[in-house]
Amino acid sequence: MEHLAPLLKIGGFRLDLAALFMIVLSSLIVFVLCRLAVRNASVENPGKLQNFLEWVVEFVQGIIGQAMDFKKGKPYLALGLTLILYIFVSNMLGLPFGIVTEAHDAGHATFLGQQLYVEGQPEHLAFNWWKSPTADASMTMALALIVIVLSHIQGLRHNTKHYLKHYTHNPNIVFLPIHLIEIVSKPLTLGLRLFGNIFAGEVMIGVILGMGAIGIPAMIVWQGFSIFVGCIQAFVFTMLTMVYISQSIVHEEDH
Repeated sequence: MEHLAPLLKIGGFRLDLAALFMIVLSSLIVFVLCRLAVRNASVENPGKLQNFLEWVVEFVQGIIGQAMDFKKGKPYLALGLTLILYIFVSNMLGLPFGIVTEAHDAGHATFLGQQLYVEGQPEHLAFNWWKSPTADASMTMALALIVIVLSHIQGLRHNTKHYLKHYTHNPNIVFLPIHLIEIVSKPLTLGLRLFGNIFAGEVMIGVILGMGAIGIPAMIVWQGFSIFVGCIQAFVFTMLTMVYISQSIVHEEDH
C-alpha cells in the first residue's frame, strides 16, 4: 500500500495538509511551553520549565558568542531561541507515532468534502497525516530562505556600502561569480541538510516498523539515535544562522 501526503490542489498550487497541520502544531507547542515557563517566573523559586528555558537561553547566548561579539549578536537572541526550540520540537514530532487514513480509490480520497490530489490511479491509498514538519523539503527550504534573506538584510542595514563592496573587492571583481554561487548554495545546504537528516530518520522508522516484533529492539535504539540527531540538527541550523548573520554584519574595520 502506497503512503502519500494528503494534497489539496488549489489553482496551480498543491498544499500538503499534513505539513501545514504539523507546522501549526509545532508553533503551538513551542508557544505553550514558553508561556508556561514564564507564567509564574520567580527568581527565588523558579519552576522546572523556567529552569529549562533559562538553560536554553544561556545555550543560545553561547552559540551567538561563538559566532560574533555578543554585544553585536544580542538583538538576534530571540531569533536563535525561536529557531532552536521550533526546529527541535518539529524534529521530535514524527518519532512517537503516526496517523494514517486509507481510501479504496482516488475518488474516495477527500478532506472536509474537498477532493485530495492523487497522481495516477492506484487501487489502494494510505495518507500519512502525522510527520515531522522538518521532514518536508518545502518547509525546511522556506525556513532556510528566510534566514538567508534576513542575513542579507542585516548586512545592508548595518553598512550598505561595505556589504556590497565585499562581493566585488574580496579579493577582487573576478571572484564575483563565486560569491554569487555562495549566495545560492547557502539556503540549499542549510535547508536540505535539515530535511535530509529528519526525512531519512522517518523512512528508517517506517522500515523498522515493517519488520514486526523482531524490529522492536532496533526501534528502541533508533528512536534514541533520532532524538540525538534531532538535537544536533536544531543546534547546527541555529549555529549556521548566527554565523551567516555574523558574516554579514561584522566588518573588517570592527576588529
